[in-house]
Amino acid sequence: MDPQQMLEPEWIFPFQGMAVGDSFFIPTARVAEMMYAIESGAKRAQVRVKAYPTIKDECLGVRVWRVR
Repeated sequence: MDPQQMLEPEWIFPFQGMAVGDSFFIPTARVAEMMYAIESGAKRAQVRVKAYPTIKDECLGVRVWRVR
């Protein structure tokens, strides 16, 4: 299957339960779309995050840290 046709699951971001310095990783082949969704979700939750594309256990994804 073409990676562009793969469906992403519905993600629920745990912003409200995070302390400053906490992080989570989301595996995804659609890094740019995920970063946009993360930034939009953080804005709605009124928290500040930093998100970076990264690889964990040989899997591409996005690592997100709560910074404020």
